[in-house]
Amino acid sequence: MISREQSESSPSRRAFLSQLGLGATALSTILARETRSAAGGDITGEGPAAWGALPGLPHFAAQAKNVIYLFQSGAPSQLDLFDHKPRLSELRGDDLPDSVRQGQRLTGMTATQDRFPVAPSMFKFAQHGKSGARLSELLPHTANVADELCFIKSMHTQAINHDPAVTFFQTGAQLAGRPSMGAWVSYGLGSMNQDLPTFVAMVSQSSGKAGQPLYDRLWGSGFLPTRYQGVKFRSVGDPVLYLSNPTGVSVRSRRRLLDDLAELNQLGLQEYGDPEIATRIAQYELAYRTQTSVPELTDVASESEKTFELYGPESKRPGSYAANCLLARRLVERGVRFVQLFHRGWDQHTKLPDGIRHQCQDTDQASAALISDLKQRGLLDQTLVVWGGEFGRTVYCQGKLTAVDYGRDHHPRFFTIWMAGGGIKPGITYGQTDAFGYNIDQDPVHVHDLHATMMHCLGIDHRQLTFKFQGRDFRLTDVHGRVVTDVLS
Repeated sequence: MISREQSESSPSRRAFLSQLGLGATALSTILARETRSAAGGDITGEGPAAWGALPGLPHFAAQAKNVIYLFQSGAPSQLDLFDHKPRLSELRGDDLPDSVRQGQRLTGMTATQDRFPVAPSMFKFAQHGKSGARLSELLPHTANVADELCFIKSMHTQAINHDPAVTFFQTGAQLAGRPSMGAWVSYGLGSMNQDLPTFVAMVSQSSGKAGQPLYDRLWGSGFLPTRYQGVKFRSVGDPVLYLSNPTGVSVRSRRRLLDDLAELNQLGLQEYGDPEIATRIAQYELAYRTQTSVPELTDVASESEKTFELYGPESKRPGSYAANCLLARRLVERGVRFVQLFHRGWDQHTKLPDGIRHQCQDTDQASAALISDLKQRGLLDQTLVVWGGEFGRTVYCQGKLTAVDYGRDHHPRFFTIWMAGGGIKPGITYGQTDAFGYNIDQDPVHVHDLHATMMHCLGIDHRQLTFKFQGRDFRLTDVHGRVVTDVLS
């Protein structure tokens, strides 16, 4: 085994590698790998350590090594998908009692309504699997994997409008500027594959109406060094911007350019000590390596027809939700730590029955396929999968209630998400809501609690992963959050 001193100072070794045509930065990368190996670190990510992990992390044995977060932007209606309220059919068209609403604040879209008529779901529900999970007819594929899922029906949040609510789920704060959860995980646990980004984000669009805007800051690094921000994969052209060399630029000339640039940046780093210069050096090197690894990753031609059938016909269309779910599996298969999928179009203030059908056609089969695919490949036990939006939908109708149509406004007081995989108890339902579908009766779970629980599955004590900024130690869960131990396996 090569000691740190040997790998850093051996002139014969440096000379030999230099003769192979390796530039300064490529050379330093190889030597750094050997130094890490010599120090007892695991450069593959399969062992207790990974590239760039903070000392002492993970804090305890992790159940999950990867995360796939299937974020349903726009807020799916829990009352039409997961939380069956049979009593509502008897109250159809009646005003929601003030004693139930308890003066909850309203959005500007319903605050001027004269009435708040109860709108029961028009969709049928049935129990599925050994767990007896009750699901809407809109989710036949999710029903088939119900025994793998943990449904949390008592999620709640403070935010009542989309942008602060989505930002809250991604960063632990309603105001922009904090690091995203994927950035926190990258910062704490490091990379398991030096040839791919540690954190990847992908966005898909509903086949129905357009959704709420999503901003790059949702997978940003906030005040953490920018090397921890997510890399957005695109569905058109290069998967990552500027991945291909410009016309007329060879691989060798690109390598020489990066080496010269790295030496200049190294001089700047030594003079100013700016960590962003170190980030720039590392990201240039990552970009060079991904010129080979990313095209291989995104080329799904090697996937079998059986796999495409599992994910559905849209899985062959780049940029679709189904195609992104398939890519998510390929990413965690190759050691990408955190994969964030966003699917837009769930914001159904009006014409909900038609809109939610489109959304479920887009997402149901692929979401269930991802669970099945991960399980059959032996990856589910080490991958934490989370499905959910930023808040729920009201039991009362927004706009006109008819026999075949209704809409629902934003409802932060409770909604449903599901979790599966590494560290999560399968086949259970946690939390309970009232018969009106308006308030939580039992076991509330806040956004900070969800974050704390996800971190726990990754072997992170959410109270201990901090970063000092402007004189204060910040963390994803701020000064809140509890691990929901009842959902842990």
